[in-house]
Amino acid sequence: MKCLRIAVLTVGLAALAGCVTPVGPVEVTRFHAEDVSPLGKGTIAVEPAPGSDGSTLEWQTYRAAVMRQLVRVGYTEAGTGAGDQVAQLRLVRSTFQPDRSGSPVSVGVGGSTGSYGSGLGVGIGFDLTPKPKAQVSTELAVSIRERASGKVLWEGRASFTASTASPLSGTGLAAPKMSEALFLNFPGKSGETIEVK
Repeated sequence: MKCLRIAVLTVGLAALAGCVTPVGPVEVTRFHAEDVSPLGKGTIAVEPAPGSDGSTLEWQTYRAAVMRQLVRVGYTEAGTGAGDQVAQLRLVRSTFQPDRSGSPVSVGVGGSTGSYGSGLGVGIGFDLTPKPKAQVSTELAVSIRERASGKVLWEGRASFTASTASPLSGTGLAAPKMSEALFLNFPGKSGETIEVK
């Protein structure tokens, strides 16, 4: 009976561990022109990058989060098609299922011989840990350009992966977290990749 209670407790703890999956950091890489003096000044609009659909609710949520950060670093918000500079935003989100490490069933065979006879034993083990939760991968990319000339002043990418069980897999929480990480210490060191927790 005691062994049964320990087995049930072990399975319960394994299931609980699957629900409280740790969340990884946001990985950020940024590049900027040698002259950073135009950054963080004047008016700017956030618009879809070429090939991006700016009409989705998800894209609009990220647009609002990015604009909040741009205002925080010194810009003044402009409407679509206006502004001295334009921040072109691209968003890519995908879901994938990680593989379980190892087989869910294992079989062991053991044997022994001796002067008092021989023996053969077969053991079967079942992995009772739950199947890994699906993961959501998100990449946010922003390119700041001079509107008149099209010259790129700054580019940044932030990527983040979270379990579908995590609240951070949803757009509502992920958008502000990723945008804040992307513009942390703006404009940042060109070419450097950092991890923001």
